[in-house]
Amino acid sequence: MPDVNKLKIVIDREECIGDGACENEAPDTFEMDDDAKAVVKEKPGDDFDAIMEAAKACPTECITIIDTETDTKLFPED
Repeated sequence: MPDVNKLKIVIDREECIGDGACENEAPDTFEMDDDAKAVVKEKPGDDFDAIMEAAKACPTECITIIDTETDTKLFPED
């Protein structure tokens, strides 16, 4: 299981609709900003499984997760 501190989490803000599903699944990693768009907190505070569930819960699949140690895209799958 990848170290959460070695994850690169990217949110496509153009695609984000502000649903809040990511924040519900991983509230110590994601939050909604003043524009009602998801942002990644400075340091992910949830475990790997919660972060992956948050990405999967996004209705627009606008969250990309990359393991920077192996340079592997973990989500979404191609």
